[in-house]
Order: sequence, then C-alpha cells, then structure tokens
Amino acid sequence: MTFELEKGGLRATVQTKGGELISLRDKAGLEHIWQGDPAFWTGRNPILFPIVGTLKDGRTEIGGRHYEMDRHGFARGMEFSLSEQEEDRVVLELRETEETLSRWPFPFSLKVEHQLLEEGFSTAFLVENTGDRPMPFCIGGHTAIRCPLEEGERFEDYELIFEEAEQADSHLLSPAGVILHHGREPMLDGTGRLALDYQTFARLDTIIFSMLRSGNVSLVHQETGRGVRLDFHEFPMVAFWTKPGAPFLCLEPWQGCAALDDETGRFEDKPYCLSLAPGESKRLTCSFSLIR
Repeated sequence: MTFELEKGGLRATVQTKGGELISLRDKAGLEHIWQGDPAFWTGRNPILFPIVGTLKDGRTEIGGRHYEMDRHGFARGMEFSLSEQEEDRVVLELRETEETLSRWPFPFSLKVEHQLLEEGFSTAFLVENTGDRPMPFCIGGHTAIRCPLEEGERFEDYELIFEEAEQADSHLLSPAGVILHHGREPMLDGTGRLALDYQTFARLDTIIFSMLRSGNVSLVHQETGRGVRLDFHEFPMVAFWTKPGAPFLCLEPWQGCAALDDETGRFEDKPYCLSLAPGESKRLTCSFSLIR
C-alpha cells in the first residue's frame, strides 16, 4: 500500500513495505529519490533496524544465545501498518512477529514518521521497548538520492559540503563487510568539501565517518549549487555509498554500525548501540532539504 503526501507543491510517496518514503518530487516534477534498477541496486530508501551494516560471521550473541540476521536487519523487508495519516504526514508502525523474535528476541514498536517540509522532508524513528528486559538496538537511514539530478550532468560534477571545515578519516570495511578497528583512510582535508568520483567507492565500498563536528552535509553540483542537504545532528555517524557507474548516492545517518573485526560479538557491545529499559522509548530524526 502507498500513501501520497503533498505540501506547497512538493509531493512524496510512502509505502508500507519497509516503511519507506520512496519518491520526492519538487514543484517542477523533478524526482530526487533513486527509483531502483536491478542493473545497480533495487533499493530506494530502506530503514536499517535493529542493526546497521553486517554482523560478524552473520550472527550476534544476545543473552548467551546466538542469533542470525541479514545485513541492515529485518525492518526493510517487512510490512508496516498505518498508525496516523494527514495530508503532509504519515506514521507507520512495525511490531514484533514470530519471525523477528527468532532473529532478535525482543518485543518492540518501531514507528516511522515521514513529514513533508517547506523544502523537503523529515523522517523520525520512534523505537519503544514493549518487553520486560533491556533492549539493545541500532537504527539508521539509507536514502538514495539521484546523482546526477539533471540530464547532461555527471556524478563527478557533484561534491559533498559539510557544515564545518572537517578534517576526518573514513573507517574501512573488510571484504566481509565488517569495520577494521585499526583501519582508516584520510578523506576530509580540513576544507569540509569532498569531490565525488566512482574510484573512491570502488576502493572503499562505503565512506564512513563518526563523531564529526558537522550536523549536516550537502550533496550539490559544483557549478549550479543545486542538490540536497541532509541534517543528521542527532546521529553519531554518517555514511555514503554507491556502486561504480550508478546514478545515485546514498546519504546514511547511522546510530550504530557494522561489526568491528575485533569485537566480542555481543549485541550490546556494538559501537553506538542504544539500550532501552522496559517501557522506555527513543526518538531520532533526520531531514532532507532541497537546495535550488
């Protein structure tokens, strides 16, 4: 099932499968969300829950037992239910099932609120522990923005501009998708700007930053200045991913990350993992603004 949102000439489409906002069209009708293509990647804007990235050896330890879970968790493949609906806003909810309990043994409520703004949209994740013991979890976004946005442009015409003049290294991933604890590659040189090229992603797969001073980053055309800004100030990590030759870039705010190569394997020890007491909830919000 899908829902159409509208505000001030902006239009968005949200689907119950995965709880995703899958389309954002500006006043001129220009689509900003990647629409998926099996030649590159069929995803569009998946929600990462209750893990971000890959588990070490595909499994994790919770309460002395081992559980298996696919990369980025199970929420993205599940059907959400409608909780609230307005002209410019929709709230969808996912709760535990026998299937989720077999992979992550916690009762929960995950509400996702997508709301159109004057120049973009916000996505809020509200996670509640409905069980009777502490519940560790990670959560994140994975929004694929069309890049380039206009015909005649190239991926290499775009750059990332961070809010602050950052000097930072990217974490490195192993071929198995886990983070190398002692592996870093210099990425931001103090200007807070990063020109895009496919070679970087062919080499690193994903650019991953943690604990930046910046709370937002803009993906913009170097000459026209048009693009999209992500506000991720409530999240400790932000990542960027594409496939060589693919006309999109994923902008990903993360609360949590892939397993470290030297971690214990216990879920609660995952970097930036949060934990909720019984009855407790946590709300995290990110937003995307169109730059025109």
